[in-house]
Amino acid sequence: MSSKSYPLRLPENLLKLAEIRSKEERVDKSTALRQLMYEGAENYVLELIGKGRLSIGRGAEILERAPYEIYRLAEEKDVDIGATMEQYKKGKRIAERKIEAEE
Repeated sequence: MSSKSYPLRLPENLLKLAEIRSKEERVDKSTALRQLMYEGAENYVLELIGKGRLSIGRGAEILERAPYEIYRLAEEKDVDIGATMEQYKKGKRIAERKIEAEE
């Protein structure tokens, strides 16, 4: 994952939350802040996918994950993104068989 420095003002309560997390998770405050931001990004991507505003493939690309991980994440967070993990696996098996048959 690439990163880029960005100047940002953070609310005091978010900094306090990061401090709590850094103690709980035994990580530095910067890491705790990044974790909190990434969790928010995951939730927002799942929300956009659920609304049909973002494809699963694009969401996976943004979060730097495989599409099946997006299905797993949605299942863990109990978010409806249209298709289930089982439907994804079934579609993948069908596609693989079709590719094998063409070879």
